[in-house]
Amino acid sequence: MSSIVTNVAALNGNRNLNNTNMKMGKVLEKLSSGYRINRAADDAAGLGISEKMRAQIRGNSQAIRNAQDGISMIQTAEGAMDEIHSILQRMRELGVQAANDTYDSAARTSIGTELIQLRSEIDRISNATNFNGQSLLTGALTGTLGGATGTDLVVNDAVGAAIATAIEVAGAKPATYTFSSAGAGLITLTSSTGAAQQISIGAIAANGTQTLDFNQLGVKITLNSTAGETAANLVTALTAAANDTIVVTGSGSAALQVGANTTAYDSMNVSFNDVRATQAGGLNLLTGGGVDWTSSATIVASNTASQAFINQIDTAITTLNTRRSDLGAAQNRLEHTVNSLGVAVENLTASESRIRDADVAALSSQMASNQILQQAGTAVLAQANQASQSVLTLLRG
Repeated sequence: MSSIVTNVAALNGNRNLNNTNMKMGKVLEKLSSGYRINRAADDAAGLGISEKMRAQIRGNSQAIRNAQDGISMIQTAEGAMDEIHSILQRMRELGVQAANDTYDSAARTSIGTELIQLRSEIDRISNATNFNGQSLLTGALTGTLGGATGTDLVVNDAVGAAIATAIEVAGAKPATYTFSSAGAGLITLTSSTGAAQQISIGAIAANGTQTLDFNQLGVKITLNSTAGETAANLVTALTAAANDTIVVTGSGSAALQVGANTTAYDSMNVSFNDVRATQAGGLNLLTGGGVDWTSSATIVASNTASQAFINQIDTAITTLNTRRSDLGAAQNRLEHTVNSLGVAVENLTASESRIRDADVAALSSQMASNQILQQAGTAVLAQANQASQSVLTLLRG
């Protein structure tokens, strides 16, 4: 049937041309973006798989950085330990020197003076060594509030007519801290290691708050009072035997996230032990076993005392050797972890690329084919539109 109202051939040509244009648009989108999957409709299953792979790739990449930060943390601690080792070697050398009976008491006292200074330097290095605010050589990376209600100041304890609503000790060294007062409006907090800080304390108004910030010690106390309290009463309450101490403990174990997931195999613990000289849990350079650290005159006062001192230093060196070795082993393990994660990232990325990335060669072929179809479709549509013109010849007389 010939008709000038409905041109079926033109409709068919137009439909096919539209399909070709749609395919051409998708091919151009993939070529311009570089991705085979730009939206879920392109490949719903492939999108889901590739996104899970991307999560693993980015998680493992961050885990590599975590492990490298852990290596830096260990190297910081181990570098300080190396210097402490040098100090111990010098102390042992002095002990051997003092064990010789060619020295009188004055000479032995001079040797003892240097030994006390060297021991203090070990403690200073241990307390000062930190990584991003984390104390590495005190046995606690981050301070934790300890103590017992009724004998130490803890959260929610009464301080006169006020309440200790918060006690922050994350930056404090593990120790027992004691309150004392040198006069009205003054409060001093002293660590069992000897460090101390004095601050002013004022009255608390009704429904008021006051923060006692011992920033040099890493201790901050927040006091709240409904009825209000005077400065004198606050000082009296803090220095009373019931709550005049704050106990800070902590763990020296650092948890390193070295995997992309949350299983036990994706984390690793590294222990940073106490190497302070004046702590029993550290190098234990304390009075005992024939060594008297009371004064410079008593440490190596005799040949016998010097021999005992050498034995004490040998034990400290062995302790430090063990703790350095533990960190070295952990560093070697982390280096293997970094290598393993690097391989995982590489292979996951290659797999994700095969799913998600565009095959430029294949798409270029499709684009050439679609370009030909576009040109052919346009030509056919033009011919279909001209075909209805032949019907007019039937109407000519």
